[in-house]
Amino acid sequence: MSERDQIRERKAEELKNKLGGEGNDDESTSDRNEPVHVESTEHLQELVDEGGVVLTDFYADWCGPCKMLEPIVAEIAAETDATVAKVDVDAQQRLAQQYRVQGVPTMYLFADGEQVEQLVGVRQKDQLVSLIQQYA
Repeated sequence: MSERDQIRERKAEELKNKLGGEGNDDESTSDRNEPVHVESTEHLQELVDEGGVVLTDFYADWCGPCKMLEPIVAEIAAETDATVAKVDVDAQQRLAQQYRVQGVPTMYLFADGEQVEQLVGVRQKDQLVSLIQQYA
């Protein structure tokens, strides 16, 4: 079994345990292996308050660099223990203002409920994974 498969299995098991071990088809165990689309300020706060590492990607559908970053962010969600949150700045303008997002893509990294990094622009996968591991 590859390391990637082991990580996926571990994340699926952790999520299953968080959900009380019940197999709810609406919230499949693979959900946290994919980016979470943030629906409100409160939703992002809940994700950050859960603890651990949260990589938050503020993006826009019309943004070319954001489209380049999208597969990288998806891979990070699948391959790391970090929660990956995506915030559409057009749909969540108030949240983008709250975090002073002036350009997209902008990423924030949270660790144990605290903001620890802010990155503006496209970053390589290995740089993002390294940052996540630093705070994990």
